Amino acid sequence: MATVELRFSAQPEHVRTARLVAAAVARRAGVDEAVLDEVRLAVGEACSRAVGLHRSHGITAPVSVALTEEEKIFSIEVGDGIPAPGSGSGGTPGARGGASGAAPGGPDHEADGDGEDDMGLAVISGLVDDMEVRSGAEGGVIRMSWPTAAHVPVEP
Repeated sequence: MATVELRFSAQPEHVRTARLVAAAVARRAGVDEAVLDEVRLAVGEACSRAVGLHRSHGITAPVSVALTEEEKIFSIEVGDGIPAPGSGSGGTPGARGGASGAAPGGPDHEADGDGEDDMGLAVISGLVDDMEVRSGAEGGVIRMSWPTAAHVPVEP
C-alpha cells in the first residue's frame, strides 16, 4: 500500500496545491482519466471545508491529506483538527456528519457555518461514489475512494 501524505496550513491558497497533488497521485494509481476532474473537485471541496473549519474555530494545526493506493482502490482522507461535539476534549465543537456520507446535524452546530458545511458535503457526495465522514476527539475525517482503472470491470 503506497501512501502520500500532505499537510498544509489552513490557508485557502493551499487548497489548489492539494488538488494538483491529488490528481497527480490518482493518475499514477490508475484512476480512470474520466474521473480525475471529480477527484480534483472532491478534494478541493473537502480541503476548503477543512480550511474553513480551522479558520472559524481558530485552529492552528495543519489540514492533513492522505492519498492511499491499495490493490483495487485509491482513497483520499482529508482531516481537520476540530474535535467532535461531546468528545470530551475541551475544544470548540465543529460541524460533523455521521458515517457513510450522512449529513451533519444536531444541536451542537454553530449557526453561521452549518449551511456551508452541509453544502460542501452534498457537493462531495455527488462527486464520489464511496464517501465516509467521521469524527472523534482528534478531529474529523472525510474519506473518499475510487476504483483504479486496472480493476474496473469491463462490460462485454
